[in-house]
Amino acid sequence: MQTSNPVFNSYFWNNLSHSNDKMNLNGVLLKTLYALFLITLSTYYVWNLIKQGENVKYYIYGGIVTSLFFSILTSYKKRWSPVTVPIYALAKGFFLGGISAYADNKFEGLPTIAVKVSVISFFVMLFLYKWKIVKVTHQFRSVIYSAIFTIMIIYLISFILRIFGIRLGIVYGTSWLAIGFTFIAASVASFSLLLDFYYIDKKINKAPKYMEWVATWGILVSLVWLYVEVLRLLKKLAIRY
Repeated sequence: MQTSNPVFNSYFWNNLSHSNDKMNLNGVLLKTLYALFLITLSTYYVWNLIKQGENVKYYIYGGIVTSLFFSILTSYKKRWSPVTVPIYALAKGFFLGGISAYADNKFEGLPTIAVKVSVISFFVMLFLYKWKIVKVTHQFRSVIYSAIFTIMIIYLISFILRIFGIRLGIVYGTSWLAIGFTFIAASVASFSLLLDFYYIDKKINKAPKYMEWVATWGILVSLVWLYVEVLRLLKKLAIRY
């Protein structure tokens, strides 16, 4: 089974320790809600610091480094995920709080709209998957996987070029081409949730209970990516108009 989300590849889900207590859907949903609550708390904290005039760059960069560290730790120590994933959520909130507050200072209300669009997208994708309106076939998975791979390659090239002072217009610009690229990236991010739902569905009542936290981690990866892309799209549109 191919998946666009690295958290749901076979490395994380094979050769797991045996447990009579199995992963279930309610457990994944409750843990996801709890993790989103933690993200909201740390986001709100950093947001308030910026509103008070504080410099939060250390929170932003610290959030990136910490979330990356605990992602790696979770991948190696999946049994520790009940601890590592909540810490990952808090760290990711520091990062999101910083970029969201800066965006709000330039374009008031933009992050709120981005949150609403992301939440609506999540539930729309859940509805489409649950009622089988969109069937996650092998071909569908391959298309989404290829699209994400292409987008990530473009971002990687953009990152390397920026080190040398070159800004790739399709990523950082506000032309219709750049807006179109970001719209496609946001759309692919939302469709990647379907692949996450599909993979989780295949592991329900099979994987050990602690893997609910790993599944939560996977959903967070997709949701954060979706939010960032939506925020970037709205920011480009706001600059354009």
